[in-house]
Amino acid sequence: MSKKINTSAMNMSLRQQARRAAAEGFKEDKPSDLASLPARGPLQVKNQVIGLLLQNGEGGDVYPDKAFKETSSAVVHISKKDLNGAPYKMTVVCEVLNPDNPNGDYRGRIVEVLGDMGNNDVRMLSVLRQYGLSQTFPEEVLNEVSDLPVDPEPSLIEEEIKNGRKDLRDILTITIDGEDAKDLDDAISVERLDNGDYKLYVHIADVSRYVREGTALDDEARLRGTSVYLVDRVIPMLPPKLSNGLCSLNPYVDRLTMTAMMYIDRDGKTYDGEIFESVIRSDRRMSYNECYRILEEEKESDAEEYGGILPMLRDMKILARILKNMRDRKGAINFDLPETDVILDNDGKPVKIMAHPITFTNGIIEQFMICANEFVAEKFCRMDYPFVYRIHEDPDPIKLSRFCRVAKSFGASGRLSGDIEPIDVVNFMDTVKDDEARPMLDQILLRSMAKACYSDRNIGHFGLASKYYCHFTSPIRRYPDLYIHRIIKSFLHDQNLKKHFSGLVSPVADHSSEMERNAVDAERASKNIKICEYMKEHLGEHYDGMITSILSSGFFVQLDSTAEGFVPFRSMNDHYIFDERLYRAIGARGGLKLTIGMKVKVVVAAVDEEALRVDFVLEEGFERYAQAFSSGRIKAMAGDHRKPGRRKIKRNRKGRR
Repeated sequence: MSKKINTSAMNMSLRQQARRAAAEGFKEDKPSDLASLPARGPLQVKNQVIGLLLQNGEGGDVYPDKAFKETSSAVVHISKKDLNGAPYKMTVVCEVLNPDNPNGDYRGRIVEVLGDMGNNDVRMLSVLRQYGLSQTFPEEVLNEVSDLPVDPEPSLIEEEIKNGRKDLRDILTITIDGEDAKDLDDAISVERLDNGDYKLYVHIADVSRYVREGTALDDEARLRGTSVYLVDRVIPMLPPKLSNGLCSLNPYVDRLTMTAMMYIDRDGKTYDGEIFESVIRSDRRMSYNECYRILEEEKESDAEEYGGILPMLRDMKILARILKNMRDRKGAINFDLPETDVILDNDGKPVKIMAHPITFTNGIIEQFMICANEFVAEKFCRMDYPFVYRIHEDPDPIKLSRFCRVAKSFGASGRLSGDIEPIDVVNFMDTVKDDEARPMLDQILLRSMAKACYSDRNIGHFGLASKYYCHFTSPIRRYPDLYIHRIIKSFLHDQNLKKHFSGLVSPVADHSSEMERNAVDAERASKNIKICEYMKEHLGEHYDGMITSILSSGFFVQLDSTAEGFVPFRSMNDHYIFDERLYRAIGARGGLKLTIGMKVKVVVAAVDEEALRVDFVLEEGFERYAQAFSSGRIKAMAGDHRKPGRRKIKRNRKGRR
């Protein structure tokens, strides 16, 4: 049996674990009241609190959900008349009637009863309400798409071709996506030319052909800004009839597309190309795993099964490597930060947490998409056309200086100061001598940088080392992509709408950036709910992990599965002093140095599903053993330091999985 842990350790929220700022001193001031909080999500939710309704006399009190830090305010008092029939001990949505109260003495009324928070659907509904997301579309939007066909009518295809749309249906074309993907935005064709160069076609769904400016459908898409991928459901930007049907580049059917056709030399330079409206017919829907198997473990039967796709896949692999090498030479920063997948059963219960599997075939598509995004952005920037760019500003010098100080404690040499170029950061990171700390340093470096966003001004993308960049390749799930398709089409058809778009691109960029941030927060919250639910079933179990971040109160540990938890210093034997300059903690008596990248053994000590908190403690004896190792009293750390009797626990635990 696993040993029970009794700890009064300080808890830290999982929401605090993700992408914590390396420089904690640069936090924004907390709003003084609820009225000061910005509206949230497409529904522009404001002055609302989600929480547990408990009885208080004839009325009630709403205790805000601790999982949502933004609105985790003081208790909201509900009078009898404002209960609106809501039952007690249920999760509710509460409208705060006096959100600007300076003393936090809030009054409210119940506007919706979500149900028992122990129910999976209620927990996810709370995420939807908190972040202003809607699973349904307005009736006016559904009416506009009701008459659209499942596939484009043959007469429409012929009319479009007569009007100048290029017919590419005879060109070998495939899509490569995850096995579960339904909204297939992009398709690829690659030709190797006689001179050794390549012709790359990136075909993107022509969503703007169906989503027209001034319609309710476009208004709703702009409001949503992006599709949101929660752990157990998708909140699409467009109705499924479009996102999974008419616009999705499904195999063996005609689809209207926007194509970026580019000529690329053997050094990865795009030296010519054009953007045009097209018609394609995908020859096969392929998956990343399928392509990986073909390219790594080719079978004799593959030639008959895949025909001409097989040599094209080989060319795609070579071209993607050429493009990546070119970007590496320019200084593109490659962050090795795995995403977390939570596997659910049919009832929505988490059964596994794992790092999202990534192979080089994911990188093939990524390189082609980046190539198209750069090509399109440069073309319209040089024409000085109103546009929506994807930008990533240069790093903040102060935060970068702090990062350098930390990195040097792991063997990095050199300095980053003055006018920094991306290649300078890459060269600096290459000097890091501690390979185990490298992924954690990548996280700190990422936190030291600005977040990418949308803008009507092109200032380049620092992380990609791109002088010109936009999002062109995912109009089914991102509104900026859809919007620049509209701009591109107006240019292709000589509609002279520069003045029209010039006043619109800035608000589109700003709102899209806001909706992207909201979507990231919602996705993270939904995932953390399931991580906590999973870890609660594994209380007392032992895991190997690695320190990812250190604070004055303790440190975060990431397990091999990518799940994270917090180990408070007060749960440890020694007294630890946090060295903010070098991002480490040192034991006052034993002298043990805790650093990022350090491997540790932890036990799941406590899980608070309401606050989305997972707490670890170090395995019994680990601290003492690590102190002995660091002081040189023992020569090497064994793979498993526990006594034979403890190993039996580990075998039993594995047997229960």
